[in-house]
Amino acid sequence: QVRLVESGGGLVQTGGSLRLSCAASGRSLSALFSNTFMAWFRQAPGKEREFVAAIKWSGGSTFYADSVKGRFTFSRDYAKQTVYLQMDSLKPEDTAVYYCAVDSSITTATMRQVELYDYWGQGTQVTVSS
Repeated sequence: QVRLVESGGGLVQTGGSLRLSCAASGRSLSALFSNTFMAWFRQAPGKEREFVAAIKWSGGSTFYADSVKGRFTFSRDYAKQTVYLQMDSLKPEDTAVYYCAVDSSITTATMRQVELYDYWGQGTQVTVSS
């Protein structure tokens, strides 16, 4: 079992910044399959959960949704099993509950698929005011 705990959400004005954190515990991610991905998804009211960004645990390659590319930065602390999502130039349309997820059977072809992730955090609210 893997437990994920997110933090760092809040209220910010348009153009502002926030940094989300997601700490994994319970199992060593490095001991899982080499295809372990950690990802951020978000869900706005009345909308489906959507992919934001992902990082391949082995190697640290990052991937972004087009809507956040150039504004969000996904990084990791390998030793702490913690990932961070630095969100800059925030827009009102970024308002959502942000969820951290992890799974060991993900590929770059499937990393955007919500249903394939087995472990999820509780979510953290991000609100961007106009």
